[in-house]
Amino acid sequence: MIDPASIENLKSRIDIVDVIGSYIELKKSGANFKGLCPFHSEKTPSFVVSPAKQIYHCFGCHASGDAIKFVMDYEKLSYPEAVEKLASMYRFSLSYTKSSGLKKSDILEKAKIFFIRNLENFKKAKEYLLDRGVYESSIERFEIGYAPSSAEFLNFLQREGFSKEEALKYGLVAKDERGNFYARFIERIIFPIYDPRGNIVGFGGRTISNHPAKYINSPQTAYFNKSRLLYGYHLAKDKILRGGRIIVTEGYLDTIMLHQGGFRESVATLGTALTREHLPLLRKGEPKVILAYDGDSAGIEAAFKASKMLSVSSIEGGVVIFEGGLDPADMVKEGRSSELKKLFLNPKPFIEFCLERIVRSFDISKPLQKEEALREAKAYLSSLSEILREEYKGYLASLLKVDESLIRFSKRREKEVERRERREEISELTLIKTLLLNPHLIDEVLDMIDESMFTVHKEEFSLLVRGEREDPRLLEIEIREDIKEYDKEDLKKQLSIFLIKYYNGVLKKVMKSKELSFEKKSFTIRKIRDKIDRLKRGELVAYESFGTI
Repeated sequence: MIDPASIENLKSRIDIVDVIGSYIELKKSGANFKGLCPFHSEKTPSFVVSPAKQIYHCFGCHASGDAIKFVMDYEKLSYPEAVEKLASMYRFSLSYTKSSGLKKSDILEKAKIFFIRNLENFKKAKEYLLDRGVYESSIERFEIGYAPSSAEFLNFLQREGFSKEEALKYGLVAKDERGNFYARFIERIIFPIYDPRGNIVGFGGRTISNHPAKYINSPQTAYFNKSRLLYGYHLAKDKILRGGRIIVTEGYLDTIMLHQGGFRESVATLGTALTREHLPLLRKGEPKVILAYDGDSAGIEAAFKASKMLSVSSIEGGVVIFEGGLDPADMVKEGRSSELKKLFLNPKPFIEFCLERIVRSFDISKPLQKEEALREAKAYLSSLSEILREEYKGYLASLLKVDESLIRFSKRREKEVERRERREEISELTLIKTLLLNPHLIDEVLDMIDESMFTVHKEEFSLLVRGEREDPRLLEIEIREDIKEYDKEDLKKQLSIFLIKYYNGVLKKVMKSKELSFEKKSFTIRKIRDKIDRLKRGELVAYESFGTI
């Protein structure tokens, strides 16, 4: 094991511009350096290296990190291998320590091996997989296993020397109302879940005993966040980056069978909808995103929500809906991979799919419903760029069977909204950057403001508060030269603006409330106005939530 102090010493000696400059051509651009991103195809440089912060960030595919991360991703090395590579480049002698205790993923690795071995001992589970068409080679590649009874798993923990508290920390066990431990995964086929770097972080389990919860995943832990993970991504990433396409399915078996059928760029969400937290992973390498969802009402609704999010985020791709009760796994099992290939080559584009879905949800033979369909479709198109709005006006008109001239957007109003949102966005970003560069101010500022005050960058502020400074969204804010840092006086003014805006909004809400008694309303109004007056006099006041009003 490499001594952590030795790694820090190495970091202090290396220069990120030298490291990355030895792989790609970099040119000076202001205080930073720019080049063509090595992680996705581009003609205009969007890859920025900051010598002051010793980080890089691509504004195209959102790849980011330090020198070690760059070498890991470029050379496809593990963290220790990348450290040793850099040490070799700089002729730096690393020091090593003997491993004391368990490494972070040891309990998960050992649990995975335990589950794999149990699959061979439980014929019903193995037969289920084989009946679904899963080959032995796929079982081995995806390391599928089986979780037996709770008692057997607890005995395994004891034999291996793992405490129940440690197993609880990693989501392998839970506690009942009496405080007794029990295995979280019982009588289920087990699918190990990895992060994009190939580190095991949790498990998914499918019941074969008619349990009401068909699938369960590891709970949210410090190591496992299902909203940021995609099942099978660690096996699919090379194909995704080379082929420029990622196929997103709804289930583990769909992904496993698609890999088996030759579609090795397939991944699956972990029993949850596709969210904005998945975007950094989906954007990596700028692949075309194909949603391969079931044709039932739940699948269509999930595809609609995901398509709206992806189209608004300017991600290219489309939707393939599987009708007639079939799914991708069934089609691979039936030897219909050639049909799948055609379907994936011709998905329904996200915007077309969304517009069709909106229009079909209304009875447009009725004038009032047609008007409502037009209103909802226009609201969706308004969330897209001006070019896309104009491009799809005719398509919407044909769906509604109206003249295209009826589909108009108020350019003046949109520009005013855009300018207003831009001001709010920059002020929020500047505040976040100031706190990123001055972390000692975070606790003090949190006494006065809350993430609910952010209108555009609530998620980034939340990441900052949680200390997730390595998140690409925060790295992008830190490296952008157009976002300035507040000085002490400007920071005080901005905090006042945030608080005045917040309390004015609360004041309006209280004054309109019909649920508060006269006495309660009067008291609350006086309290809020007092805060606003103090803020206008230049005094910063402590944050107070009125969310229950």
